[in-house]
Amino acid sequence: MEIGALRTNLIVSEMEKLNAPAILVVDMLNDFVTGSIGCDRAVQILPATARLLDAAREKGVPVIYCNDAHLPGIDRELKIWGDHALVGTLGAEVVPELAPKEQDYVVPKRRYSGFFQTDLDILLKELGVKTVVITGLHTHMCCRHTAADAYCLGYDVVVAKEATNSFTEEDYQNGLAYLKTCYGADAYSNDELIAMF
Repeated sequence: MEIGALRTNLIVSEMEKLNAPAILVVDMLNDFVTGSIGCDRAVQILPATARLLDAAREKGVPVIYCNDAHLPGIDRELKIWGDHALVGTLGAEVVPELAPKEQDYVVPKRRYSGFFQTDLDILLKELGVKTVVITGLHTHMCCRHTAADAYCLGYDVVVAKEATNSFTEEDYQNGLAYLKTCYGADAYSNDELIAMF
């Protein structure tokens, strides 16, 4: 083993464990990845996200999907982004590569935040969660609004930097910087997060 790899392994093994974490999977839906508002950068994070979710499940960390589930002709977001993730459509389903498992949870949402007028907060509290690990799309929008509400509700916020993305690199980096500046949300690699579960 090379010295650099050995040093990295030692650093990862010495990291503090996350305080009662859960993974939030934000909008990894067909319409967001390959559909009406899809982008190549969403496709790029599928393998890393799948690996992180599998590791979380193995360690008993709850995996919670926060999915857009819009009502056609009603939801305000549709005026900005056009029709996407409409309730009951294929576009509103989680991409097959990340399909929820039996032990996972799904929280539908009609706004950017996974918390706004949903059951996410009560679910997290009843699961005993103290730290949310943000994954999904988009780092500067739905992930950002979900992180904002998490922070305001008293949760620690962490970002899975290999399992989030945005339309552009600039949006992604700006999103990460905002989360760090405003909510103290550190961004970690998959290896680091898995060691911290």
